[in-house]
Amino acid sequence: MIPVDASPSAAHAAFEQVAGEVVEPVRRYLARRTDTATAEDVLSEVLLVLWRRLDAVPADPLPWAYGVARNCLANAERSSRRQRRLAAKIAVVDPPSEEAPGGQATDERVYAALSGLSDREAELLRLWSWEGLGPSDIGEVLGISANAASIRLHRAREKFKDELRKQPGTAGHERLIEGSGQ
Repeated sequence: MIPVDASPSAAHAAFEQVAGEVVEPVRRYLARRTDTATAEDVLSEVLLVLWRRLDAVPADPLPWAYGVARNCLANAERSSRRQRRLAAKIAVVDPPSEEAPGGQATDERVYAALSGLSDREAELLRLWSWEGLGPSDIGEVLGISANAASIRLHRAREKFKDELRKQPGTAGHERLIEGSGQ
């Protein structure tokens, strides 16, 4: 927990310190998962939650901030789905076309392999590979034990390897290079 003094200036200083530590990693986390406008909106919401719950922020705020971002993004996605359903019902606007997360150039084989996984498995792999988190931090983000995160991560990596081998242009004997996130 981050100690927050009763004075507004101390709370402001504590917020600036924590926000400075988490804003860029959380921005990258969101950019990999959604479009730029949604990422910025969700980042604003994460910072608002950080300000409101400053006294609940742990000493290592990044996994906590990833968890908040994950929940805020899920809320934004639910809202977006409701809006698309409403638009479809009144036939005013067609839903927007899907594009790669963050609008970035992507390795199509990796995204195709990720799409063969469940949402939970893909999120585990993204937290491990893209965000560089270990099992204990992944567990904190997802609200599970470090042991459960480690087991699920192992299974997700194995399934991802199988999915990647199915992609065109990947020889069955090709060795996949794994990161060192364990």
